[in-house]
Amino acid sequence: MAPSFKPAYLIYGDDHGRLGERRARLRALAERESGSQGIEVFEGDAATVESVAAALSAMTFAIGRRFLIVDGVERWKAADMRVIEPVVKSLPPDTTVVFFGREEGRMKVPDRLIAAVRTAGGDISTEMTVKPWELPRWAVGQARALGLELHPSAARALVNHVGERQQRLLRELEKLALELGDGARVGLEQIEEITANSSERKSWTLADALVARDGASATRAYLELRQQGERLAGLLFTIARRLRDALEVAERLEAGEPAASVKRGLRMPPKAAERFVADVQRNDVAGLRAAIEIVADLELASRGGAGSKLGEDTLAVRAIARIAA
Repeated sequence: MAPSFKPAYLIYGDDHGRLGERRARLRALAERESGSQGIEVFEGDAATVESVAAALSAMTFAIGRRFLIVDGVERWKAADMRVIEPVVKSLPPDTTVVFFGREEGRMKVPDRLIAAVRTAGGDISTEMTVKPWELPRWAVGQARALGLELHPSAARALVNHVGERQQRLLRELEKLALELGDGARVGLEQIEEITANSSERKSWTLADALVARDGASATRAYLELRQQGERLAGLLFTIARRLRDALEVAERLEAGEPAASVKRGLRMPPKAAERFVADVQRNDVAGLRAAIEIVADLELASRGGAGSKLGEDTLAVRAIARIAA
C-alpha cells in the first residue's frame, strides 16, 4: 500500500540526533515515492523564508509528488512569517513541505509557523531531549512500547552502563527486545549480560587493534564507541591497560620465552590469549612503549593540557594514526 502524505510537516526540538535520524528516514521515503528529482532541499544559507516561499509558489512540471525539505527554521523570525504563511496555507495537492527546527537556547521555531502548519492540516511533532534524571522513567516507557517490562532498577542500570544519549539507549532496548522476545521481563541480570558487555567488548576490540597496529580497525571501533556515547577518558583507561599488558608480553617474547609459555601465563581464555599474543607479535617493544607515551600525551591534551585547541575526536584519531604508523 502506497504511503499517504500530508501537505506539511513540522518536526522540531532540541534532540538534534533524533531530528537527523527522522530527516534521513523521510528523505529515503520521499526518494522511493518520487525519485531524487522530486526532492528539493533547503538548508544552511539557502533555507531562507523568501527562497522557500518562492519555491512553494513556483510552477513545476514534475510528475508525481513534490517534496521540499527545509532544515533550519529555528532561525526564522516572527516578522518573516507574513511571507510564508499564505503559501503554506494554500499548498498544491501534489506538494509536501517538511520543516525541521533544531532548537537550542534562544533559537526557537516561530509560533506563527506552528500555527500555519496546523491550519494547513499538517502534522506537528517534537523531539525533545529528556533530562538526565528522567531517563530511567523514559527508558521504561520506551521498553513498554517495544513489548518489554523493564524494572525501574534495571532502567537505572541501563542508563549507568550506556550513558545519557537517547538514541544509544533506544538501540540497546531494541537489542534487548530482539534477544529476549515480546513480553519479557528485564531485570539487572539481563542488563549486565547484554548491555554492559557490548560496549566493553568493543572497547577491547579498539585496544587490541592498537596493539596490532591496525589503524583502520582501531579508528572504526573508536568512532563507533564515541557514537554510542562512550567517554574518551574511559576508553583511554582500557587502551592504556591493554598496551601495558602487551608490552609485558612483548618483553617476555623478546627475552626468548616461548610463545606457548607466555599464552599459558595470561589471565584469559586460550583462544583469546592466542589472538592477543598474535597481535603483540605484529608489534615490538619499541612500538608499544611509543604507543603508551602517545596515549599519555592524548590524555593530557584531551584535558586541555599542552595548549591544544583541537577537539577530543581529532586528537584521538591523530593518536591512532601515530600508533599504527
